[in-house]
Amino acid sequence: MEVADLTGAATKGSADAYAVRMIRVVATGTWLYDGVAQLDVLVVEADYDFWFSLGEADGELDSGEAPVLNSEGHVYYVRYRPGWRPAMPFWPDSAGFMSIADAKTAAEAKLLSPVTWS
Repeated sequence: MEVADLTGAATKGSADAYAVRMIRVVATGTWLYDGVAQLDVLVVEADYDFWFSLGEADGELDSGEAPVLNSEGHVYYVRYRPGWRPAMPFWPDSAGFMSIADAKTAAEAKLLSPVTWS
């Protein structure tokens, strides 16, 4: 599995403004677009809540809002768009999920053909 170290965005008043962020691809699937073009779908594990971090950086969090992570400190995102690799900046194509299985289920529900996971 490929793993990337990403530097978190600097945020005003954040103790971990420059914390190292970890993301890695934990599942790869393929599906057929229009029945002929094989495309990849990825499930990516992160040790931070991307959407919370974005809201924090933009100063748009509600009072008391907290990152949503599972008991192991992870969240899972789906990446549908091609061209991303772990060494690149990451932007998810989904909400966060608490498990790999939940992320896979969401990916399968959105795509137009069955997904073959490897």
